[in-house]
Amino acid sequence: MGLFKRNPFGHILFIKKWLIRILGAMTHKRYRGFNDLQIDGSEIIKSLPDTNVLFISNHQTYFADVVAMFHVFNASLSGRQDTIKNIGYLWQPKMNIYYVAAKETMQAGLLPRILAYVGAITVERTWRTKGVDVTEKRDVNPNDTENIKIALNDGWVITFPQGTTKSFKPVRKGTAHIIKQHKPIVIPIVIDGFRRSFDKKGLRMKKKNILQSFIIKEPLEIDYENDTIDEIVEKVEYAIEQHPSFLKVIPAEELKAQEELNEMRRWSYKGPENEN
Repeated sequence: MGLFKRNPFGHILFIKKWLIRILGAMTHKRYRGFNDLQIDGSEIIKSLPDTNVLFISNHQTYFADVVAMFHVFNASLSGRQDTIKNIGYLWQPKMNIYYVAAKETMQAGLLPRILAYVGAITVERTWRTKGVDVTEKRDVNPNDTENIKIALNDGWVITFPQGTTKSFKPVRKGTAHIIKQHKPIVIPIVIDGFRRSFDKKGLRMKKKNILQSFIIKEPLEIDYENDTIDEIVEKVEYAIEQHPSFLKVIPAEELKAQEELNEMRRWSYKGPENEN
């Protein structure tokens, strides 16, 4: 690898590699030490092709979710099954992992900009701005969809199809369009415990000794030619366990506690303008 070799987005791979190593070393104890990340299904990661893989997941914090994925993916590729023990896997990380993130989030300060260099595909959200839902939806920026296509052609892409950290919000149809158009292998991931472990941004440790779960599921079965956009959306909602039917099996006490926690977070970050 040349010292100044770049990826399709112009990022110097030498710099990106060292950022992954440094940030990975700084965050490792957040998932194995202060808290315990319980992983299931990591053998699936090692069997995947090098490109055109789309990971879909529910979303609980701005950054801690995707950082955990970088740990799990690289540990799995280095032969560790369902564990991130021994951070030696960070020395030669997979360099073509990308994640979809809101442009306004990734431009809000120095640290988000550094995290963006690691692999963010920034997009302009058409339904939300400055943490507030908008009534007049904006047109999708064609550059955003083109960048996702470039990233899939180059490697793996992580996306959070609900576009928010709030539970049981609808899956955005944009994810279904990406799936139908580019026909990637779609790997669902279901996470839990991150809300209890971290603040909303996923930068500050909030509580220790929390069990975080990270479940990697088998590839989603999709008929790319015949499944409609709505059918794909429904499959995605079920796969990441965010379909409204899952609400029926969650105890009312837990739902109430979750709502109280969301309300508390709302005012912890200077009001609703910072809601994701």
